[in-house]
Amino acid sequence: MDKFNSLKMFLAAHDHGSFGAAASALGTDPSTISKAITRLEESLEYQLFYRSTRKLQITEAGRTYLETVRRVLAELDTCENQLLSDNETPSGTLRLNLPVSYGRSNILPLLSAFCRQYPDIKLHVTFSDEYVDIIEQGIDISIRSGTVADSRLVMQKLSPMDFLIVASPEYLQENPISGAEQLAEHPWVRFKFKQTGKLMPMLLGSGDKVPPALEACSDYVVDDGKALVDLCAAGLGLMQAPHFVLRKALQQGRLVSLFPATEAEGFSVCMLYPKRRFLPAKVAVFIEFVKQSLSDMNETSGHTWARDIHPILKW
Repeated sequence: MDKFNSLKMFLAAHDHGSFGAAASALGTDPSTISKAITRLEESLEYQLFYRSTRKLQITEAGRTYLETVRRVLAELDTCENQLLSDNETPSGTLRLNLPVSYGRSNILPLLSAFCRQYPDIKLHVTFSDEYVDIIEQGIDISIRSGTVADSRLVMQKLSPMDFLIVASPEYLQENPISGAEQLAEHPWVRFKFKQTGKLMPMLLGSGDKVPPALEACSDYVVDDGKALVDLCAAGLGLMQAPHFVLRKALQQGRLVSLFPATEAEGFSVCMLYPKRRFLPAKVAVFIEFVKQSLSDMNETSGHTWARDIHPILKW
């Protein structure tokens, strides 16, 4: 900072013709200007001005230095003004990383409206269920489902993760289910995590333990959320999945919820972004836009639309 101020004083001394005039322009005193120029000269081992009682005359070395100093300070000023403008007006490229199922079902449908509202923001969107170091990858915002722990990041909870057991209307017409004790008697479509190869655990409400016979049900196994829904809707059997995977199929009547939703405690849908003192406007408006849009869908940090189908059962 001392070097930066010295450069400003050097430029002012040349442009105003004297230490006194430069001091008046910068709101300081002539001795401060003189000492700053002397420090620059000592560090460069070149004389920048010929000094006299009447005026300053720049040296040849000083003129060469002046051209660079003027350009650097001008570029810095332009950059600072641009940053200030960017932080006041949402603009620039916003890089998003979204989980596949949640991103497609809950975020992707919002992006066209967001772009119309903020036309100066350009989106770069990637979809991945694998861990991504968003700081290393230069990502502005990531949305994750599950658990996340990273002290470098700010985490905002978008919603709980509520799980529903569903089947197609056609399947239920041919295979009626009257209680949870019958679940193990039916074929199941199960989801397998690509990263670990493990099946998504079964969850029941009210702290009930999942019977081994039910946990062992895995007649059909897929590692894609859309395929999971499509196979179940085709009548292959029962399935359990997070609420956001099922919303559209339930609305369309392709699937029917059998029991109250089960909340997976310790798991949630979160928005993550790097900790920083000043949050860029493009990031701030996206966060608020998503939260408001989800709220309009009856999705908040403490509630999901799935709880309106049946009362919530705690896991």
